[in-house]
Amino acid sequence: MAHESSTGDGDHYFTARPASAAERRTIEVVLDGRPRSVHTAAGVFSPGRIDLGTQVLLRTVPPAPSAGDLLDLGCGWGPVALTMALQSPAARVWAVDVNERALDLVRRTADDLGLTNVVATTPTGVPDDVRLAALWSNPPIRVGKDVLHQMLRTWLPRLAPGAQGHLVVQRNLGADSLQRWIVEHLGLPVDRVASAKGFRVLRVTPT
Repeated sequence: MAHESSTGDGDHYFTARPASAAERRTIEVVLDGRPRSVHTAAGVFSPGRIDLGTQVLLRTVPPAPSAGDLLDLGCGWGPVALTMALQSPAARVWAVDVNERALDLVRRTADDLGLTNVVATTPTGVPDDVRLAALWSNPPIRVGKDVLHQMLRTWLPRLAPGAQGHLVVQRNLGADSLQRWIVEHLGLPVDRVASAKGFRVLRVTPT
């Protein structure tokens, strides 16, 4: 996840050690239509709430596929991955981030919620042969175009035929130019399916 953070814009993007018990806290948020207690900590993106971009994404995406491999790219403490897992208990949900602290928080919350279908891992932990039934992401725009483009080059082509990827991007941080880049450089069809509160939601649909 990536757009605004009470811990500073850069904190989310760099590896942090798992938080100590004293550093961790729980907050209550609504996931998949119900209040849930989740683990957060300083040093991850938006530790006090579900950020606005992710809220827009979750209101826009269709229900997660009931089976297959689902990806939350840049998972943070996990609102997107946890929503996928709650909606689709028979699917395998990959919660991917470079931040070890974020991954630890996702694992703890998944365990508390009884979600056995969440795999929280760094990017290298996803086997190369995994093909995705869905990708949902609030990508880390502020890491810069080169890093962002490499992330998308890596993961969007792994969508299976007929699958959909949904990305939420702030309009003033280049949503429209990113849409054009995906079409021109990855050759993937992209539609803008929502625009709300300064964010665009882009749908990528490989043929």
